[in-house]
Amino acid sequence: MKQREKQDMDHIEQQNQIKQHDFTQGNIWRQLLTFSAPLLLTNLLQISYQFIDSLWVGNLLGTNALGAVAISSTVLFTILSFIIGINNAALTILSQIKGKQDEQGLKSYVNAFSVILGMIAIVLGVVGYVFAEQILLLLRTPNEMISMAVSYLQINFMGILFLFGYNFISTVYRALGNSKTPLRFVMIAVVLNAVLDPLFIYVFQWGIQGAAYATVVAQGAAFFYGLVLSIRRKFIPFSMPSRPKKAEISLILTQGIPSGLQMMVISAGSAAIMSVVASFGKDTVAGFGAAQRLDSLIMLPAQALGVAVTSMAGQNIAVKQWQRVRQITRYALLLNLAIMLSISSIIFILAKPGIEMFISEPGAVAFGSTYVQLLAFFYPFLGLNFIFNGVVRASGAMLQVLVLNIISFWILRYPLTYWFAGMLGEKGIAAGIGLSFVISSVISYAYYRFGGWRAKKLFAET
Repeated sequence: MKQREKQDMDHIEQQNQIKQHDFTQGNIWRQLLTFSAPLLLTNLLQISYQFIDSLWVGNLLGTNALGAVAISSTVLFTILSFIIGINNAALTILSQIKGKQDEQGLKSYVNAFSVILGMIAIVLGVVGYVFAEQILLLLRTPNEMISMAVSYLQINFMGILFLFGYNFISTVYRALGNSKTPLRFVMIAVVLNAVLDPLFIYVFQWGIQGAAYATVVAQGAAFFYGLVLSIRRKFIPFSMPSRPKKAEISLILTQGIPSGLQMMVISAGSAAIMSVVASFGKDTVAGFGAAQRLDSLIMLPAQALGVAVTSMAGQNIAVKQWQRVRQITRYALLLNLAIMLSISSIIFILAKPGIEMFISEPGAVAFGSTYVQLLAFFYPFLGLNFIFNGVVRASGAMLQVLVLNIISFWILRYPLTYWFAGMLGEKGIAAGIGLSFVISSVISYAYYRFGGWRAKKLFAET
């Protein structure tokens, strides 16, 4: 009798979850706010994760160890960018299946993504572990850092399956309309890493290897917690892994490869901008680096809204509720303008103390403050890009979003920054980047308004 009651309660909870996370009906304002707020907190926690890691390593192990972690992190960030790209494809595909209420299709594609991502993670883990030293030598890692960097990178490659795993589970939850549960995963990883770092590094005397093990254990705990929670409560239709169908593999690759390349384009474009910055000397580089840390905080709301509209619009595109897709876009744009203009005003006023949180050299602080103030009121335009591209991405038009990113970074941002820096000196860096935000937002809007993304069909009509 008790078993029967438990099953009934589980069934009621599942039905409530389905109803609560159905974006094809209900109040859009409320859904947008309640869905994007946990995404914002999750992104904030992920930034704090990196900050805490660097704090412990720098203070307990010194400059060389911190440098070794920084260099290794560039490799791991490249892989993470690829993971984010694949997960963007998963978000699009699974949110559309959710919108159609296709339970069998959802189960089948969750299996397909699990198998494909698992295989990619294993291959990357083995290749990365074996060639860690060669990769670091290609990055010109200083001799005094190489051994520490190799150890740190190899241990992270050993646990890369956990990084893939908990990011994928979080993506599935978001595709189903649940952004609160993934917040728990990241919170577990952040808290556990903050506790284990000093324990492994200082108490156990494991040095930089201790920092790497702390990261792997924290990510592993988040992964297993998410997996067990999902299976026990049946929030995600996991099943015993089986070979995916050819159609599933084809769709995942045609969506995943352009999506992964989008992130590579962004990473490479950022590196190209840094080459322009570096030509002005160490004060400009240091000031720009501090400003980038503020950038990462300023852009969090826009990034959260971009993910939110992809999931919400994806569910509605699947059932051809185009009026609701337009409303989601409109409300997200209004929310972006309200939030980003408020943040821009605060940043404009507090630019100098904000930069001084990271650096103290007068020349670097002067450049960083000026850069942030010049760019402050261009940030809302960057938010427009996230939203328009997020809606287009929800349709499955990944190749088109890739082209929009290439235009944004390689036809606009890098050339404009290079040109304005040549004309105006270091102040031209902010001018070029800011103007690129405006022009790329106009191009993104033009494609959203007049492009053929609405005709994109991920699945055969039935």
